[in-house]
Amino acid sequence: MPELSIMLAGFGDALTPINLFFVVCGVALGQFVGAVPGIGPVMAMAIAIPFTFGLDPLAGIGFLVGVNKGGLVGGAIPAVLLNTPGTPDAAATALDGYPLAKQGKPLKATKMALYSSVTGDTFSDIVLITISAPLAVLALRMGPVEVFGLMLLAFAVIAGLMGQSMLKGVIAIALGLLAAMVGTDPEHGTPRLFFDQYELYDGLPLPAVAIGMLAISELLRRLSETKPNVSAAIRLPKNQPKSDAAVSWAEFWACRYTILRGSVIGTILGALPGIGSTAAAFMSYASARSANKDPKSFGKGNLHGIAASESANSSVMGANMIPLLTLGIPGSVGAALIISAFMIHGIQPGPFLFENQGRLIYGLFGAMLIANFSNLMLGQFGLRFWVKVVSAPESFIFSSALLMCFVGVYLASGGLFGIGIMLAFAVLGYVMTSLGIPIVVFIIAFFLGPRLEISLSQTLSLLNGKPEKLLDYPIGLVLMVLAVITAVLLSRRRDKG
Repeated sequence: MPELSIMLAGFGDALTPINLFFVVCGVALGQFVGAVPGIGPVMAMAIAIPFTFGLDPLAGIGFLVGVNKGGLVGGAIPAVLLNTPGTPDAAATALDGYPLAKQGKPLKATKMALYSSVTGDTFSDIVLITISAPLAVLALRMGPVEVFGLMLLAFAVIAGLMGQSMLKGVIAIALGLLAAMVGTDPEHGTPRLFFDQYELYDGLPLPAVAIGMLAISELLRRLSETKPNVSAAIRLPKNQPKSDAAVSWAEFWACRYTILRGSVIGTILGALPGIGSTAAAFMSYASARSANKDPKSFGKGNLHGIAASESANSSVMGANMIPLLTLGIPGSVGAALIISAFMIHGIQPGPFLFENQGRLIYGLFGAMLIANFSNLMLGQFGLRFWVKVVSAPESFIFSSALLMCFVGVYLASGGLFGIGIMLAFAVLGYVMTSLGIPIVVFIIAFFLGPRLEISLSQTLSLLNGKPEKLLDYPIGLVLMVLAVITAVLLSRRRDKG
């Protein structure tokens, strides 16, 4: 574990004016894109990654974290006001948020979402700060066989829980690993699958792949669905009582157990790769409904429903960073994008991160806590502004985002070749989405491909053609068996569903 002086220095770095500025800007942008249905923080992060090249690592990564956290708050705004979640995470929020807004209390609903979101997010950040360093120390004791078994288990969980079926999840993993094989062989250093294109010697550029599959394909789809006449869909009632426009301390305190339960559920599920914040939100909502004295009031504007959903989906964000920082395994597509930002700045996520970059990591922890406070302040004073944002013409917003994608990839790849890669993967992303093949699984497999290949080759070298030698690595063997059991159980659950 890093020394106390390094921890304090890291938290001090987060408080420098330049880092504060980028974290706050990230939160503001995140709330903006979260409030606009169809964009979301993941797309904004994918677009923003290339623009962090010239920044200090803490400023750049802190900015992306701010975008991710701000998007969780912003996504609840259209869910409450339009019954159209700005992000999938906020789908459960709409169940009670929208009925409350129709009762003339849109600000009460959005403020409850804000307070619950910040509380749940802070809870998971505290868990991350306290347990990630000890977990990293434990991860350092893992050899190639254990790492290979752990990655197999992660792939089994991700394939089984993301997408419509286990088979489609496996297809996404296979395609992602195939794309990861383009470029130089990490074991022997020989080029492969580069088709006489020297630009591919270093592999497919992650920003171009991520932006193409996550942003361009979705933007083109959304642009094709926009209508020529767009009018404002939101109007706040005038001269409403203060009690209908605010959440009192008594109302918030009455939801304390609901928020705590949602925070715990979100933190536990967020630490497991592949489950995601949407599942956490609905699980928390169902738990709150069953525990409530008046379950029939859910779906009719109950504040507990909003608190349960928002505390759970926001607490996933901090927990997603646990496997990222300790093992180098992204638990979500947002975490995968943050890993790419680490690598852009020459930093390899994993257990050695706390030993080699302890000051940076604790600076990142400080930036996460600052982002929570910024979320609260900006959300508190900017809810009315974000309401205006929701009613902006989609054609203007999406075409502007499309332009930013092209500019960002051009800067990241240094030319038009990266834009060609981006467009090719945009088509692939559109086809995969149409077929129900999860592109999130593809991106995670694409990122983890080289590491999986290296750990596999090292494992085979250690075994030397003798499978019985696996008995000398009991932890690795247990992880491999768990991967098989997990795949079988999740596959059967899908078949029954």
